[in-house]
Amino acid sequence: MVELDKNEFRRRFPNLCREIEHGISDLTSEEAGEVDKFKDYAPTVIDYLRRCDTNEQAENTISYLLEKGEITTDCAEDLRKQLNEKGLRSFGTRKKDGFYLKEAGLA
Repeated sequence: MVELDKNEFRRRFPNLCREIEHGISDLTSEEAGEVDKFKDYAPTVIDYLRRCDTNEQAENTISYLLEKGEITTDCAEDLRKQLNEKGLRSFGTRKKDGFYLKEAGLA
């Protein structure tokens, strides 16, 4: 059996040493950093509108956010004007299901 001192063990097996010293995580540090990218992230009205497939869905979303106090009347009017004049995709390309998971590299 070969004996290694602590420094040699650390040199040969840096990841294993780090896991032993700091505990094993379900995510690698790279994945954890990507998840943190969306920590405390609150979607904006534009994020919600980019999930809509139709102008009707977008209108319902605007009405809902206005009713809940998430947007002002002026903001709702501006959004409706843009929707009617420039179309739904003027808010950006459609965000598909799993968008945030893919952005975080988890899907």
